[in-house]
Amino acid sequence: MTEARRELLKVRGLSAGYGAGPVLFGVDLDFLAGELVALIGANGAGKSTLLGVLSGLLKPLAGSVVFDGRDITGHRPEAIVKAGLVHVPQGRRLFGTMSVEKNFRLGAYLRRDSEVAADIQRVAGYFPALADKLARDAGTLSGGEQQMVAIGRGLMGRPKLLMIDEPSLGLAPKVVERVVDVAREINRDGTSILLVEQDVLVALEAADRGYVMENGRIALSGKASDLEQDPAIRKAYLGV
Repeated sequence: MTEARRELLKVRGLSAGYGAGPVLFGVDLDFLAGELVALIGANGAGKSTLLGVLSGLLKPLAGSVVFDGRDITGHRPEAIVKAGLVHVPQGRRLFGTMSVEKNFRLGAYLRRDSEVAADIQRVAGYFPALADKLARDAGTLSGGEQQMVAIGRGLMGRPKLLMIDEPSLGLAPKVVERVVDVAREINRDGTSILLVEQDVLVALEAADRGYVMENGRIALSGKASDLEQDPAIRKAYLGV
């Protein structure tokens, strides 16, 4: 396998849950470097729980997570970020009373190199709407701009794989389109992306491949274009 298409993430038999019991049941997932993969499913299917396990926020009950050749199962979140796996959480979770630039800098908190300032300019280049807002408090921005800051903060960790959870939440369709276009651009520039979305059409149109979650399990997987045309997907998620 070439360097560009090496195996980046391998999840096997992953089960996890909270006090009330398991939410994920034996999840398998494969991800090649350079891909943009969509993880879709209804609200409550287990998508955000899976991201929580992958990013170290939730300990698995069973199974394994191998990232870039290293077993990271159950590792602490900061160790997982340092390995190159970064999570942009649902709902942005910015520091609203801090500037856009300071929010970006928080994404680089584990870095000890001298290129953070240059990276702020590079990352800001993906988001022209933020060009004149780096000094503004993040909480004063529109929902779409806040989502861009959240993605930018994730990029400041220089991830090998960026996991973006429900970026369309609460945004107008045109804004969603722009956010997804930026995700594609970031992917073309070499960052692998796992896009987690309830908006099935948006996700599949952006992705190379897709996984469909139902009730804590992977129900279907395949090329995004094939999933988009699958009668079961169209009926369940697109209403056609």
